Amino acid sequence: MKHFTQIFTIVAITILMGVYLSSILEVEHQEKELLNNQHLIDSLIYVNDSLLLKIDTLQRQSEIWDFGIEKKTKILLNAIINIESSNNDSAYHVGENAAGCLQIRPCMVYDINRILKKQNKTIQYTLADRWDRSRSIEMFHIYCNYYNFTTLEAMARSWNGGPRGINKNTTVLYWRKVKEQLES
Repeated sequence: MKHFTQIFTIVAITILMGVYLSSILEVEHQEKELLNNQHLIDSLIYVNDSLLLKIDTLQRQSEIWDFGIEKKTKILLNAIINIESSNNDSAYHVGENAAGCLQIRPCMVYDINRILKKQNKTIQYTLADRWDRSRSIEMFHIYCNYYNFTTLEAMARSWNGGPRGINKNTTVLYWRKVKEQLES
């Protein structure tokens, strides 16, 4: 019986040690899982914050376009038209083959048509459309929207110097002229 008690004690201690070790391993596993879940939560919080920032940015841009930039764009267009053609829809610059109130060159019409084709639009402009004020203004808006110009300066300088006009020193003087028109 003494043997049986010793064996029983050893077996019981072994089982208890196994349960104890198993519970320690389970606790460690749960701690690792908890840590992994915390990393996942942190990562998702970061993604969420990034998305919220993007939403805030888009909302701000929307508010700008909805509540001010549209009116300011009309004022900007008036200034550009005054500088380009002295408000004359029949203006023509022979040296640049620039026509209409916004002095649109053929390369601009071709770029607008390329943009429209890329956007799967059926409308296309002709060189004759440069003489029509409303069509010229439509082309201006298509151009600025496509290249994502969100400031008056970017719109004006890029209208004068191409899609990267905002970065060109040659458009600084043009912007000054436009700004003077806006302030007068």
